[in-house]
Amino acid sequence: MHMLYNSDSFAVVHILANAQEVASAAEGDSPRPVMPRHGFEIVDKRSGKEVYLDGSWAELFQQKIEAWQKNTPTQEEVEDTLERYASLAQTPLVVH
Repeated sequence: MHMLYNSDSFAVVHILANAQEVASAAEGDSPRPVMPRHGFEIVDKRSGKEVYLDGSWAELFQQKIEAWQKNTPTQEEVEDTLERYASLAQTPLVVH
């Protein structure tokens, strides 16, 4: 799990769902190759909701992050993008 972004309004975490399995396969402990599964959790701190992006949504978000790495966006541009993704959030954030 890696924190990618943290502001007063949003937090973005990159999660490798099967990191242990991938590491074991890389060390030769697995009889078959394992494809890494990853996703992104976007937390809207203002509404107290979160959305988890995986599959094709995660790939689209990864492309956005790569574009940001090439052309550094303003905080406003980042927050606007996160706002659009956060509008998908249905799950209330629960802290354990």
